[in-house]
Amino acid sequence: MGAQHSHPYGGQLDHNGSAIQEIHSKHEWRTLLGKTYGSNHLMVVDFTALWCGPCKFFEPTIVEFALKFRDVTFVKIDVDVLPEVANDFNVTAIPAFVMIKEGKEIDKVVGVNKEALEMKIEKHRSQGQQHPLLLQHL
Repeated sequence: MGAQHSHPYGGQLDHNGSAIQEIHSKHEWRTLLGKTYGSNHLMVVDFTALWCGPCKFFEPTIVEFALKFRDVTFVKIDVDVLPEVANDFNVTAIPAFVMIKEGKEIDKVVGVNKEALEMKIEKHRSQGQQHPLLLQHL
């Protein structure tokens, strides 16, 4: 219990195996986004807010996906903490899930739609090889 394991982009897996990294500053976001350049590694950004009921309802699904898709980096950003990041990706409704490869948005799912999100994660994670350096603790 309490064991930590490395995860893509330098994140950590907690004792439950969850690999959802919470981003709290522009610096953290820029650093993480910068690590996606030159990589086919998929990052899924969950835009959420503390007051968002549907976001809370859908959170167990995101945890489930983080456990299922260990080769995908899952990131959570509160739109009230980092509104400029939400604006950069034209997030106007939450929950919103933005898929990023090589520093660019490649797809998006808005709302509570488990099937659509899972389908898009499956589609994008299987395109291209994962960059081996990014799949190690940096």
